[in-house]
Amino acid sequence: MKFSVPREDLLKLLHAVVGVVERRSTMPILGNVLLKVAGGKLSVTATDLEVELVAGTPVEVEAPGETTVPGRKLHDICRLLPEGTVVNAALDGNRMVIKGGRGRYTLATLSATDFPTVDEMATQQTLRIPQKALHELLNRTQFSMAQQDVRYYLNGLLLETGTDGLQGLRGVATDGHRLALSEISLGEPGAAQRVIVPRKGILELSRSLGQEGDALMMIGTSHLRVELDGLRMTSTLIDGQFPDYGRVIPLDPPNTVVADREEFHHALQRAAVLANDKLRGVRLELGENNAVIYANNPEQEEAVETVEVEYGGDALEIGFNVNYLLDALAHIDGENVQIGLRDGDSSCLITAQDNSTTQYVVMPMRL
Repeated sequence: MKFSVPREDLLKLLHAVVGVVERRSTMPILGNVLLKVAGGKLSVTATDLEVELVAGTPVEVEAPGETTVPGRKLHDICRLLPEGTVVNAALDGNRMVIKGGRGRYTLATLSATDFPTVDEMATQQTLRIPQKALHELLNRTQFSMAQQDVRYYLNGLLLETGTDGLQGLRGVATDGHRLALSEISLGEPGAAQRVIVPRKGILELSRSLGQEGDALMMIGTSHLRVELDGLRMTSTLIDGQFPDYGRVIPLDPPNTVVADREEFHHALQRAAVLANDKLRGVRLELGENNAVIYANNPEQEEAVETVEVEYGGDALEIGFNVNYLLDALAHIDGENVQIGLRDGDSSCLITAQDNSTTQYVVMPMRL
């Protein structure tokens, strides 16, 4: 195995996959990346057994072959080499010799035959999605995924196609205290399918998506695969039953608040400075065309912010985790935000005033 490649091309490949390289693992080979050289192309594969990333680029091949080398060490070497350097790599027994500029680096290898790779998956349907639209869908929902929840099915994001007349792709995430839902239209209904993609797969996919071109998404029974230009990501799926999220979305809440999104967002940010560090609670008092935000902490400090809003319902008082409100407002497009409320003990529904394809549900908290 022997090849030459510009430092920038190799660094791009390694940067695309190194995120899933295990730093500490009971399986040493998971700290390595698989290098395959054949047919004038180099492919680099990394996996943590949950997510697999494969990136490729043309190279000058003197001898084909495959091996595995420490992923983060190879990435750091390439990152620190001078720009414009040509990297020459050759396999010498159980060592990989890397030459770049005036430097020479020898890395230990492990057998490529021991590297775990994803078997060919049984694809049930394939969707072609603009990368920008898919990135926006993930960005609007992924922050509501749970982290290390014992309800393992919440530690990921539900992707749904072809249900209840959906002509596109829907993403839903919840941690049990809030819920985020967003849809993108693809113009035609797909096959009815619901899969839960684990948190790490969603984060790596979101990081890899660009603004141009399409993503080819293949949904199988146990894996999800997304192919981009020069990159392929495969993630296992979470085997579990996602909650019936439709039951927690408030239907036609009788009280509606319409506010300038940016003004309301800034007022909450200022009030949050004096909110309790642990509870992060703020209290909203709604009156006619007026919303007052209260926050306080154990040091007897208090913040009071008044925001002009459109509201004609009865006086209402309700508490929320301010971080949940800020996250929702930060990911809503549009000048005005609409908040639907039933009473002081029920969840609220947050949407853009003129667009309900993205919805956020936040549970109240007692203060």
